[in-house]
Amino acid sequence: MLSRRDFGLAFGIGRLLRAQVAIQPRKKPGAPEEEQRRPNLRVDTNLMLVPVTVCDPMNRPVTGLEKDNFRILDENVEQTITHFAMDDEPVAVGLVFDVSGSMADKLRRSRMAASAFFSLANPEDEFFLVQFDSSPKMVVPLTRDVEQILNQLTFTRSRGSTALVDAVVLALHEAKKSKKSRKALLIISDGGENNSRYSDVELRDMVREADALIYAIGIYGGARTPEESSGPYFLRQMAEQSGGHALAGDPAELPDIAAKIGMELRNRYILGYYPTSRERDGRYHLVHVRVVPPRGLPTLHAFWRRGYYAPSD
Repeated sequence: MLSRRDFGLAFGIGRLLRAQVAIQPRKKPGAPEEEQRRPNLRVDTNLMLVPVTVCDPMNRPVTGLEKDNFRILDENVEQTITHFAMDDEPVAVGLVFDVSGSMADKLRRSRMAASAFFSLANPEDEFFLVQFDSSPKMVVPLTRDVEQILNQLTFTRSRGSTALVDAVVLALHEAKKSKKSRKALLIISDGGENNSRYSDVELRDMVREADALIYAIGIYGGARTPEESSGPYFLRQMAEQSGGHALAGDPAELPDIAAKIGMELRNRYILGYYPTSRERDGRYHLVHVRVVPPRGLPTLHAFWRRGYYAPSD
């Protein structure tokens, strides 16, 4: 099993200057164009479509940027951005909720975070609930009934060890059942994996191939094992590999963090390009996105899927 540090890179924090950039809540979805209907990085003939989220130094989603504010590299070669759009379609989101023994004194905070996230639900969105302790369980399959999930969370009790990786694998399979073109997982956990059948490497490969973004809210404090201590890094790297990211904060901040993730999930840019390399080698190609902020703004942070598997003959 490889180190959990194989997943990706972390992000930095600066100061916020809000001029020229609007931070807006979700608007009612309109009729998307064809480019907006393909939110996950994939090959469409030769066209690559890369969904990108941009956040300010306070981790709030940033809208109002233009095509010239982005640079995209494929295998370290800069590409010409030919397609540019803002994506705001309905989503299918799986909540992966930790009820293991290490979460005993954190369940109240976890429920608060989940409630804040679902407060931004749109009637067209779909959701499902996976809970895990020593093993994962599909508690609520795909549904539009948010109250059904919140009611289930009310009766959760903590026990057992932590099969986090297996729970994410189960959730990725459930997400595939949705017909929504945009899919995501929201993990609420301390990240202390210690009881899964699937390995970190197997999970990494599944995340790379999946169409789902992964976001995580870390509920930390009082780590008693090496697994719990490494939880923050594990969650962060898994999330960023998918194009999402992980956040943590003081207990009082958790509802606000969950709401930020909900807004971020619904405000993404779509960058499209035709790769200069036409090799059909079937290997994993690394993609890097840079944001060039408008004059007067601090460094903005971009999150995107880190690469793709090229087609093979």
